[in-house]
Amino acid sequence: MKLLIRNGRVICPATGHDGVADVLIEDGRIAGVAPDIVAPGSETIDAAGLVVAPGFIDIHVHLREPGFTHAETIATGARAAAAGGFTTVCCMPNTNPINDSATVTTYIVEKARREAIVNVFPIGAITKGSQGEELAAIGSMVAAGAVAISDDGRPVMNARVIRRAMESARALDIPVIEHCEDLNLSAGGDMHECIDSVRLGLRGIPSASEDVMVARDIILAELTGARYHVAHISTKNAVAMVQYARQRGLPVTCEATPHHIALHTGHMKPYDSNYKMKPPLRCDHDVAAVVDGVANGAVDCLATDHAPHAGDDKMQEFENCPFGITGLETALGISLEVLVHTGQICLNKLIALYTSEPARVIGWKNEQARGALKPGYVGDVTILHPEYPWTYDVKNSASKSTNTPFSGKTFRGGPIVTVVGGQVVWRAPGF
Repeated sequence: MKLLIRNGRVICPATGHDGVADVLIEDGRIAGVAPDIVAPGSETIDAAGLVVAPGFIDIHVHLREPGFTHAETIATGARAAAAGGFTTVCCMPNTNPINDSATVTTYIVEKARREAIVNVFPIGAITKGSQGEELAAIGSMVAAGAVAISDDGRPVMNARVIRRAMESARALDIPVIEHCEDLNLSAGGDMHECIDSVRLGLRGIPSASEDVMVARDIILAELTGARYHVAHISTKNAVAMVQYARQRGLPVTCEATPHHIALHTGHMKPYDSNYKMKPPLRCDHDVAAVVDGVANGAVDCLATDHAPHAGDDKMQEFENCPFGITGLETALGISLEVLVHTGQICLNKLIALYTSEPARVIGWKNEQARGALKPGYVGDVTILHPEYPWTYDVKNSASKSTNTPFSGKTFRGGPIVTVVGGQVVWRAPGF
């Protein structure tokens, strides 16, 4: 029941620690961080030359279970998470049935407890059936284990309903996570509205469809005092509005995805469904603004929006196939390449974006405290190497789905060992 990780460069943004030390995990909890720890009878990992960080957290994934297990299951999604260095994931409610009741929330919690090799926390729906009309049983879902509410993929168009949801969320001290899209502006769109959409003959999704919803929700967050989180932010104006709200002291946060900081419309292969996602890949000035937001603190954390789809679903005409790509296994490699190796941010900042910051957004505390290597915190650890080269082959993915534009790409740096509750659940080949 003891694991000792020795000789690694321990980086914990929450405590400010950055130096060579040992990390001891005992009975599933962090027991100590110090040089030369003596722990007889413990399993030992030699992390010399590697970076030892708090367990990575992804607050935006789609595990597809119940209902769409042909695309992903809780078990396979958890294995993909571990292979990406993630020790905790929060799963969105757009399953079948929708996670809009304590019954479905409990099913996910129990299924994850039995079959997932990482921590899985459900996010409950805002409205019944995610139809945007009547509030779901938010209180009972939270009691059953939900850590936030969202109708992700189906934005709540009715301002009165989202106001009531925010008031409930404030009373329960959970965040409201919104997929910001005005469906009247984006209806029928397949990619970002720009010269490339005209050239390809595809209907466009304007940046304004995101911007107007972010503006509306920030106003309502100020009215209600709720913790409000913008999912997968992708436009210049949306980033600026979140930054302005933060400067006014509002409890507004946001996340960016690795693919929205790495790719823009110019990278799209014509009619390749692996480049179809929501929000769509934006133009280069929007991408630059999101990257700047990550660097200057306007963007709070990174999240993958891991959205697996079965091959038959994605292998349709671009206009007919579903939105979304997988992202758990490539997230760290992309983030290092775009943010750290280019000098946009330091490694410590990147680790914060995947550890202490998502933990702060969700608000874990007490026995669920995570995102830091502090005594008493959950004993989750991600060991990574920021330089070693590796190539992502989607055929070897732990996920059941292969919808990604990054297959065959060689990355510089990635996860090496994933530790959950003091147990090694994944190792990179050759380590």
